[in-house]
Amino acid sequence: MSIILSQKIRDKIADDKHRVTERDIRECFANTTRGFVEDDREEHRTDPATMWFVSENNYGRRIKVMFVIREGDIYIKSAYPATDVVSAMYARKSEEL
Repeated sequence: MSIILSQKIRDKIADDKHRVTERDIRECFANTTRGFVEDDREEHRTDPATMWFVSENNYGRRIKVMFVIREGDIYIKSAYPATDVVSAMYARKSEEL
């Protein structure tokens, strides 16, 4: 299973709003301790389903990572620093799994 970031996504997550690197994303996947949550909002539904989670990179920075899985590979859709509200939502939703 590979983690794939298109150039468009790399540019997007590197901007001043996101400030996330591929390394950050890989560290978040490695450090996650809970499951992935499906984005069930109507305007964000995709096929396959968009999944997301909040985890920390190796420096303790909380990041929300959104992705889809296609043919066994993980395609990153976006990633950005997680707010307290998003982190709390993830904690609640991931407990339901």
